[in-house]
Amino acid sequence: MVASILMPIILILVMISSILSAGSDHNKAAIDLSFNGGRIPAAMPAEYASHISNMSECLGVLDEAISEAEAQMEGGALDNIRIKSIFYSLYFGAENLSLSASEARAFVDCFVAYEDDAAVPVGLNAAYEKLSLSGEAVNSEVKTNAQKIYERMAFGGAGTFTGEIERGGTGSAVLDISSFTVPATKNNLDLVAYAEQAFDSGWGYVWGTYGDVLTESLFSSKLEQYPDGVGNYESFIRDNWLGGRTTDCVGLIKGYGWLNPNTMEIEYGTNDMPDISADSMYKSAAVSGSMDTMPDVPGLAVWKSGHIGIYVGNGKVIEAMGTKYGVVKTNLADRSWSAWLEIPYINYNLGE
Repeated sequence: MVASILMPIILILVMISSILSAGSDHNKAAIDLSFNGGRIPAAMPAEYASHISNMSECLGVLDEAISEAEAQMEGGALDNIRIKSIFYSLYFGAENLSLSASEARAFVDCFVAYEDDAAVPVGLNAAYEKLSLSGEAVNSEVKTNAQKIYERMAFGGAGTFTGEIERGGTGSAVLDISSFTVPATKNNLDLVAYAEQAFDSGWGYVWGTYGDVLTESLFSSKLEQYPDGVGNYESFIRDNWLGGRTTDCVGLIKGYGWLNPNTMEIEYGTNDMPDISADSMYKSAAVSGSMDTMPDVPGLAVWKSGHIGIYVGNGKVIEAMGTKYGVVKTNLADRSWSAWLEIPYINYNLGE
């Protein structure tokens, strides 16, 4: 397991103990750069820069291992931000940090159980127990730091995004394609219209969903499938999202891809769009680039590690932001996106 291979560990105590404290911009920058990449500022101490570089490479290897595990799942995805946040909390500051493909897969396997050769996500407590049994030094400080890192990367900062957010209404749960340009063809302009409808109707966020109405039956299945990502928010979801349409970030894109304009049903896995994670969608894109090269084309996706949104024009992004946010509209410049991409399986010839 990783712990035995990466010893000795020289945790930089001031770095870890105050990982997201208000007094350490270096700590916040280290997290953002490790997860999302980018140019390391020249003013950053060389020790920080070295650890960031090593951690970024390890998180890339973890991404590959997560994708391999997801390929053995019968639909759905692992919470890759959670997995990488825990790894970061355990190993940022380790001397000569590196991670092989086999070590990464062993780490990821602590977050899944295998039933008839199919991978099934386990809850957070079960994952921590498996990590401890494998030799990882999991303690309360590691768990606290991992949670803070997770909230920063998943929600834009310590559980609460402080930038400008536009919230939609509480419209009908009925899908309407009357504003679509070419309903029979999956294209960038209709993707924008679909996202705008989700925003206007105030869709909620539930991990592993992709636009269907959240019935009691569907909610129960997601509670069982994702005891951490959904179960930890059961009361909030029940009070706010039950009975309406819900999605997660990449589900907002997949739901459009799977929408049958004839039946007006979201038909899982159809129209050549596979059930993949946000990171896998980014990696499979044939056309992508850094944010400073992004063209002003509505319907492009914007991505950062573990999260994806839809650019709708005029400097705005519609994204399924998180359980306590739902589908919202944010400023493109406010969300620290790492890259833009043309979504695979979407036609981008319209609107040029």
